[in-house]
Amino acid sequence: MAEKKKEINPKKTPMPEQEPLVRIENFNEVALGYSVKNAIAEAERCLSCKKAPCVGGCPVEVDIPAFIQFVKEGDFLKAVKKIKEKNILPAICGRVCPQEDQCEKYCTLGKKYEPIAIGRLERFVADFEREKGLVEGFEVPKPNGKKVAVIGSGPSGLTVAGDLVKLGYDITIFEALHKPGGVLVYGIPEFRLPKKVVQAEIEFLQKMGVKIQTDVVVGKTVTIDELLNQEYQAVFIGIGAGLPLFMGIEGENLNGVYSANEFLTRVNLMKAYLFPEYDTPIKRGEKVAVVGGGNVALDSARTALRLGAKKVYLVYRRSEKEMPCRHEEFEHAKEEGVEFIFLTLPKRILSRGNGWVGAIECIKMILGEPDETGRRRPVPVSGSEFILDVDVVVVAIGTRANPLLPSTTPGLRLNEKGYIKINEIGRTSKKGVFAGGDIVTGSATVISAMGAGRTAARAIDEYLSK
Repeated sequence: MAEKKKEINPKKTPMPEQEPLVRIENFNEVALGYSVKNAIAEAERCLSCKKAPCVGGCPVEVDIPAFIQFVKEGDFLKAVKKIKEKNILPAICGRVCPQEDQCEKYCTLGKKYEPIAIGRLERFVADFEREKGLVEGFEVPKPNGKKVAVIGSGPSGLTVAGDLVKLGYDITIFEALHKPGGVLVYGIPEFRLPKKVVQAEIEFLQKMGVKIQTDVVVGKTVTIDELLNQEYQAVFIGIGAGLPLFMGIEGENLNGVYSANEFLTRVNLMKAYLFPEYDTPIKRGEKVAVVGGGNVALDSARTALRLGAKKVYLVYRRSEKEMPCRHEEFEHAKEEGVEFIFLTLPKRILSRGNGWVGAIECIKMILGEPDETGRRRPVPVSGSEFILDVDVVVVAIGTRANPLLPSTTPGLRLNEKGYIKINEIGRTSKKGVFAGGDIVTGSATVISAMGAGRTAARAIDEYLSK
């Protein structure tokens, strides 16, 4: 008699989490991670597709069915090693990548049931390796005598460095801040991505031979031309898009108004929430308005709650349907008590008379015809103004390219928005100089920046091999 086919669980194995009322009192990670039992149970839902459409949805081409098969078999070290053949930052990607719009979106099982929790499994095997102290480096070939400078230690820069050091290149990363990691350490809160996880991934690269110099502002401390004239045969620019955008409204220069960049950098990288133990203070608002609808806006709102705010409003000019944030982060924010005010646009920020924020005047919006992004354009409703009492405002409406490095690099072509122009493999208009990530595309995801880094690493290797 034929063996009965095992029934597939239609739903993902739930992720254990801190309770909302507990987690808003701390900065510890919200998602607690799978147990061994949970991980194997989730892996067993995988259909092991031969064509594997999920791989096509991964910007760095991880062999997803192969690593999940190792999880099924309980060989977690082989699973993480399989991932690291393509992705050197699995513990990070497993936490912050929007799998629902990438690999999991194309999961065959997802056509009928919930897709495999690929990100959760990736996180599990990476954490297992790190927590057991079993992290192994790759075998690095003999040095080929060629040096490459990588500017920026965010996702694209780390990927370029990891891919090229495995080919025998001498790699030095130059980082402007005092700690490496880029947006991974200054932009993403501890409760979503613990700094110890980022540090462990970076230490893995350093064990492979990647050198990192911090407090080096390329364009000021040293220029790209100087790097090329010294000892480097190629340069990769992965500096991100770190110049914050503001609304251009009255009152934005009041005390208590932050860009999301400054707000999150003070809290995440400089540990302002532990003031005075750490000497970077931050205004702890009782009523906070965060303007925006992306992941950065949600991170800012949830951070304000953890700093002790009694009320946090997230003001967004479109509806919930148009929000570009991850659904999971939106649900977490709702659970924690963030109040969403949709179809609303700030008009001006009002002072309470002493140079500090006292309120924000807003106007209601309706959605009109689609704009160039395909989303319906918000249109103000005449006479619908209202006042929101707040004492802190965080502006999280996006970022743009910082002009410092491009302005000190003759021959580097930019587009009309100030981002670096590249060809399809990451080459810029300047010989020997490559670029990728947000400095090329504008704000995007960690994994897309890593994909750009992988493409550029191949191009650099081809360029220096000829």
